[in-house]
Amino acid sequence: MAVPKKRTGHSAQGHRRSNWKATKPETTKCPNCGETVLTHTVCTACGTYKGKPVSLKDRVEEVKAEEKKPAKKSTKKAAKAEETKVEEVKAEVVEEVKEETEAKAEEVSENEEK
Repeated sequence: MAVPKKRTGHSAQGHRRSNWKATKPETTKCPNCGETVLTHTVCTACGTYKGKPVSLKDRVEEVKAEEKKPAKKSTKKAAKAEETKVEEVKAEVVEEVKEETEAKAEEVSENEEK
């Protein structure tokens, strides 16, 4: 491994580090709500990314919207299968939301105890 024979002087060190500059982070406007957001990140205000809902709250609303769409002509068996799938997804999302809220409540209670 290479080891320097002499110590680097302050001037040489400064010249080497002269291009170490902090850069301003790139930002864009959220297409959904118009708030300024870091690029390639989920909007903290509305929970969307590239116009699609990402947060669990929005997923529940999206599932509800899908339920309201009229089904195409299909057999009764297919309709029942679709209903059960939607109910399962909805139940999973609701459970995830409950778990998150419980975790947040625990954090808040721990912070209050301190």
